[in-house]
Amino acid sequence: MSKTIVVYHSGYGHTKRVAEFVAAGAAAELLAIDAEGNLPEGGWEKLDAADAIIFGTPTYMGGPSWQFKKFAEASSKAWFTRAWQDKVFGAFTNSASPVGDKGATMIQLQTLASQHGGIWVSLGMLPSNTKAATHNDSNHLGGSVGLLVRSPSDASVDEIPQGDLDTAKAYGVRVAEVSRKLRA
Repeated sequence: MSKTIVVYHSGYGHTKRVAEFVAAGAAAELLAIDAEGNLPEGGWEKLDAADAIIFGTPTYMGGPSWQFKKFAEASSKAWFTRAWQDKVFGAFTNSASPVGDKGATMIQLQTLASQHGGIWVSLGMLPSNTKAATHNDSNHLGGSVGLLVRSPSDASVDEIPQGDLDTAKAYGVRVAEVSRKLRA
């Protein structure tokens, strides 16, 4: 069995809720980046020991939150020693708008994983892109690089569309399965 960590920053609780669904699908441990951009005690060691790492961050102003960026920059120590070489990586992001420049965030997360020598796992799911599609359908935002979620600015954490939460769980399953196959 592979060990998966979901490392995330959540500004208002929406990303945390999505992280919980991703983690449930992957049977992963959650590792929260705090409001100052720091990991809890032992966090770096947990990431170093993981077989798979899933990044999570809200998209603010076309990129990851500054707290996530601080974490990403601090990961340069792991980069220099190649501590995360050949780990499996995935990522998710959310923003208030249907598009909200989430793609720009996902490319930054994918690039971070690639700089670490990681193996990226795409969403692997067709979009729900017919006229009949609703927010309750899986991948209704049409992501492919990773998981995209919409959290309207006036919505509580309990109002994240069910389709996004179902997609989050399925993506967690996918990342964990890919990691298991590569470790076999």
